[in-house]
Amino acid sequence: MSMANDDEITLTESSIMRQIKELEAENASLRSQLEILMRQNANLSAELQYYKKEVEKLVSPPLIEALVLEVLDDGERAVVKSTTGPNLIVKIDSKIRKEELRAGVRVALNQRGSTIVEVLKDREDPIAQAMEVIERPQVSYKDIGGLSKEISLVREVVELPLTKPDLFKELGIDPPKGVLLYGPPGTGKTLLAKAVAHESNATFIRVVASEFVQKFIGEGARIVREVFKLARKKAPAIIFIDEIDAIGAKRLDIGTSGEREVQRTLMQLLAEMDGFNDLYNVRIIAATNRIDILDPALLRPGRFDRVIEIPAPDLKGRIEIFKIHTRKMKLAKDVDFHKLAELTEGFTGADIKAVCTEAGYNALRANKKSVRMKDFLYAINFIRKNHTLEYRGSQRHSKQEHGVNIL
Repeated sequence: MSMANDDEITLTESSIMRQIKELEAENASLRSQLEILMRQNANLSAELQYYKKEVEKLVSPPLIEALVLEVLDDGERAVVKSTTGPNLIVKIDSKIRKEELRAGVRVALNQRGSTIVEVLKDREDPIAQAMEVIERPQVSYKDIGGLSKEISLVREVVELPLTKPDLFKELGIDPPKGVLLYGPPGTGKTLLAKAVAHESNATFIRVVASEFVQKFIGEGARIVREVFKLARKKAPAIIFIDEIDAIGAKRLDIGTSGEREVQRTLMQLLAEMDGFNDLYNVRIIAATNRIDILDPALLRPGRFDRVIEIPAPDLKGRIEIFKIHTRKMKLAKDVDFHKLAELTEGFTGADIKAVCTEAGYNALRANKKSVRMKDFLYAINFIRKNHTLEYRGSQRHSKQEHGVNIL
């Protein structure tokens, strides 16, 4: 009887141990499932937060950009110029640090335009960024022919103040702020400005004056300010304004709203030149083909102090230009630069470059391995013929405008 009881107790213990093991295994499985579900829950919670933020972005109203003009004495309000309307007096959000706010800082206003909710980072105007900015142009004085006198004049008024400002400080004189280059198209005005920037190790900022003329009132003046701001940031720098007659023509008492906007842009340019403090780090070079129509205010002392003519090259200059543009070309022995210079009287540097390029094409057409004298003669006639056609076309257009029929 006792043996039977012992077997029954043993059986019961083994059954209990088996159940315990089964329950432990089930518990481990449930714990594993719980961990999986917790990870899934965390992932779903993160995804939910992401979509909540995206929904908030979609339904939240846009902010309005504004420019701080003045922070009022109470420190709780500021005067701003909104991009959507007039000047506004707005409140400052308590989260904004007061030391971040100052005149000229860009801020974001809420949709109602009544509170500054964010201070925006300073940025360069996209139009100013689109200007041609070259940290150091790869054009040197040896790439310019026939302008030795003009090069020396530009060097002393542009390069010297940038490279040796101490000389001017020691003498107690201010160098010229601006230099105006004038002459026919293609004579090397832009090339000369780039060469000066190269020799001065200065940033070259090139802008065509017509890019200052914008559709909306005040935009042209703002872009002028941005270009000068960019130049100060990248100093030493040279601002080269090409075709300045587009905004610098003589002002009229009566004009259209577009003409008045051009005049406002010109006045902003004059103001920037007059108020330019850093005289030794930025120079201004302008170029025009029509100096006769420029406003006298541009040419007075303190603005464009030096006016330098860039003429079409003489015989010696044309020989130099031919040598510059053919130094990488494989030339035949019969090429005579003196003869070519005599045949190209009245040609500009750009014309001579076109002659060299066309001569090379003519040699390619003839399947020659070098450029011959006859190729240059063909090119001269080709370029001269194109000039004649352009001249006749301009005459025809002019006469048609005045009601003259040309047969």
